[in-house]
Amino acid sequence: MERAIALIEVQAMAAAIEGLDAMLKAADVRLVHIERRLGGRMVTIVVDGEVSAVQAAADAGRAAAGRVGTVKLCEVIPRPHEEIKKFLYTDDVEA
Repeated sequence: MERAIALIEVQAMAAAIEGLDAMLKAADVRLVHIERRLGGRMVTIVVDGEVSAVQAAADAGRAAAGRVGTVKLCEVIPRPHEEIKKFLYTDDVEA
């Protein structure tokens, strides 16, 4: 089973919530990290799962967040390097 991560960065908290909701409903992925900057005006969401599920979730999240706000980045990284995992997986979430 090949794992992947998806990163989606949006402008505005409302767009982030809408995008995350769509991602979690679209495929079997889990939330692993959220980062808010500029008081919530820039939000980065990271989910993981199998490659096909992560791609489906990223597509759904980008579309949903784009209806509410501005999507700055949407990227899927299959088989992320171990050092990237150390950086993103927080709060005792294991890869």
